Amino acid sequence: MERFHIERDSKEKEKSLEPGRADEKAHLVDLLIHDLTGPLSVVATTTAGLVEKSNRYGPLTDPQRRLLDRILRNVCKAQDLVQEIIEIFRSEEGFFEKKYFSVEKTLLDSLLDVLEMIVPNAVEKLCQVEDHEAFTRDLKEHGIFIEITGKYCKTPFCHDEKKIKQILRNLMSNAMKYRRDRMEVKISGEADLVVSVEDDGIGIPLKEQELIFKRFVRLTGEKHACVPGLGLGLTGVKTLVEAMGGEITFESREGVGTRFMVRIPADSSSTS
Repeated sequence: MERFHIERDSKEKEKSLEPGRADEKAHLVDLLIHDLTGPLSVVATTTAGLVEKSNRYGPLTDPQRRLLDRILRNVCKAQDLVQEIIEIFRSEEGFFEKKYFSVEKTLLDSLLDVLEMIVPNAVEKLCQVEDHEAFTRDLKEHGIFIEITGKYCKTPFCHDEKKIKQILRNLMSNAMKYRRDRMEVKISGEADLVVSVEDDGIGIPLKEQELIFKRFVRLTGEKHACVPGLGLGLTGVKTLVEAMGGEITFESREGVGTRFMVRIPADSSSTS
């Protein structure tokens, strides 16, 4: 597979934003926090009230309930997208909420978030499985293979869990959208946290691989055009990984599949 290595440009990061760009960025953050989160919260709360408080607002027919559930799911999706963009801005400004957390639990929570949007019926079943082996077996039936080795198989990792979850969720969502039959996720590492997410999908054309991390860029071609998305996910992942002092690489062959690899160092203040 062709290999691309994206490294953090420290000189570029150290440059201050031009006044005009800084003002535009501040305005966008204000827009996200105040002008979008408020209305979305109102819609979510109101819709949830209609669904859950039939004694107050009156009973719902099955078609009405299904429509309201659909509205609520998509409002929650919009809220998550806004929050992800806010987290990217926070990381660029150096704001992190570092703590120890279980890598396995965070990985599985992220995976369930992804599956909720793609195969919600499978999530309902998976959430009822308490045995770890049965859970893994059910994932394999859906073409999802998880492997966790190394230090963080048992030892908690220290960094910003919310941002790690965002990275995992975006990489796995991307793999699930493009895969043919399977997605393979591997977690390893003894010092740094190393994540590999691989799919057996259509791959990335060689001539477009250098554009993969550019904001709002969608791959061309009929096969790529049918996959939904804004072209923000991988850009956000790259920004988060670099802000956390890590690196992201990928390998891809058209018609074979793609593998993204992320390395994130543990919080230096947590190591002995």
